Amino acid sequence: MQSPRLVRFMAMTALCVATMAFGLIAPAGSGASAQNSVENPSGLPVPRFVSLRSNEVNLRTGPGLTHPIEWVYQRKGLPVLVIGEFDTWRQIRDHEGTEGWVHQSMIDGERSFMVIDEQRVAHLTPQPEAKAAVRMDPGVIGQLLECDETDWCLVKLQGYRGWVERGEIWGSLDGEVFR
Repeated sequence: MQSPRLVRFMAMTALCVATMAFGLIAPAGSGASAQNSVENPSGLPVPRFVSLRSNEVNLRTGPGLTHPIEWVYQRKGLPVLVIGEFDTWRQIRDHEGTEGWVHQSMIDGERSFMVIDEQRVAHLTPQPEAKAAVRMDPGVIGQLLECDETDWCLVKLQGYRGWVERGEIWGSLDGEVFR
């Protein structure tokens, strides 16, 4: 006789395999992109950046309340990458590469960015030699207002606006243009 927990695990594994076979979700690193012809439950492209809606967001090992909590994020506005969808659950990846599932109610479509690795400078104009608008320390989170075709992004941080090169922040896909 199999334990109820093992039975649930086997059922969810079979469900995930079936949904992947039909293209409803994609495994991490599969190269799935916004050009997929299969519509996601949200109707939005995958992958895409979103931000965490609350100062307490549970990251689960699978799409559902029966899956254990692997991590608890405690930073509202943290940018995360949606890499998969299943019903009302979103598979996300954070700036450190940690992946898991969160309920759709815990994410927000408002764009944010995070400074990673080292201090960065946002410039008054989108040019590397332009005057600095604000210096940003690692771990700082701000609002991502737009990114252009030249790989510069307009950011807002504590009332300051400036331009930063896309590769210096976490929160925008390569080549993504939005206003």
